[in-house]
Amino acid sequence: MPTHYTGTAEETLALNTFIRLNRCAESLNHNLEAVMKQGNLSGSQFGVLEVLLHIGPLAQGEISKRLLKSSANLTQVLDNLEERGLVTRTRPSTDRRKLIIDLTPAGRELIMERMPVQVQAIVQALSALTPEEQATLGTLCRKLGLQNPR
Repeated sequence: MPTHYTGTAEETLALNTFIRLNRCAESLNHNLEAVMKQGNLSGSQFGVLEVLLHIGPLAQGEISKRLLKSSANLTQVLDNLEERGLVTRTRPSTDRRKLIIDLTPAGRELIMERMPVQVQAIVQALSALTPEEQATLGTLCRKLGLQNPR
């Protein structure tokens, strides 16, 4: 679905590329969200659990930066995860401004169970591309993301 904007060739190319990129990302995310819901997790919840599994306990602000989520959005996500007994929040005595988030045993068990399922869904979703195309896409996305940091 190309742009209907009538501008310069440069503008039209940029808009069409942006539309394709957005539609692709939305389509992939939609399909992967269905897999996450099997584990009764939202995309944001899965992201928090995955970051904590691989990196370890982190300050709430650091998780927010890594997931490119607003602090307000992340607070709600953490509330829900904590209510389910999947994460804990502790305030270090050395810096009471921070909240450190960590996995509970139940959170660790859930993400370790769901991670391989999610990885297989991602492998399947990207199987339309050859390994070389996947590498190229990764390089291009990184280049574009670094040019436009959040």
